[in-house]
Amino acid sequence: MRIAIIGGKGTIGKVVTQRFKEEHEVVVVGRTGGDFQMDISEAISIQTFFEKAGKFDAIVCIAGEAKWAPFNELSEEDYYIGIKSKLMGQVNLARIGLNYLNKGGSITLSTGILADDPVVKTASAAMVNGAIHSFVQAAALELENQNRLNVVSLGMVEDAYEKYKSYFPGHNPIPMKKVENAYVRSVLGKDNGKVIRYYD
Repeated sequence: MRIAIIGGKGTIGKVVTQRFKEEHEVVVVGRTGGDFQMDISEAISIQTFFEKAGKFDAIVCIAGEAKWAPFNELSEEDYYIGIKSKLMGQVNLARIGLNYLNKGGSITLSTGILADDPVVKTASAAMVNGAIHSFVQAAALELENQNRLNVVSLGMVEDAYEKYKSYFPGHNPIPMKKVENAYVRSVLGKDNGKVIRYYD
């Protein structure tokens, strides 16, 4: 399979990339590094990437940002960071990417536990994650050519534990092997319109 991994250099992305590289051709896409560059918050950047890179059997997105801050400090502009990047960035990736997906291919987006079990300072991030879940479940109903659309939603992952543990007291970090398997399930399995939750 030919697989594009957007965010393939990040904490989760590099682990997932290494797993798929064992058996597949992987194209790593980053904001500044990788085989190709893409700014997920700009639809024209997404379009340009696909015009250069061509068709894929699977598109995996492990990218997008949202502002973390106390609810009473979040401005309207702060919310638009997550809306423009993590939400519409992934919506546009799916919308545009379908035109470059081989028959029977899949698109996998990424969210996280905040959609279902938020913590403090995540009003914006939780909102965006929940919206992506709803989008995936609805859009998947209308896909053609046996194509599939899923989203992987993870808890705090093991490799990010030291950085984020103060935000998630009492949460069990998700082993990176389990993280890999969530994406393998979406790409190589038959799920469609599924929120693949690995929270514990």
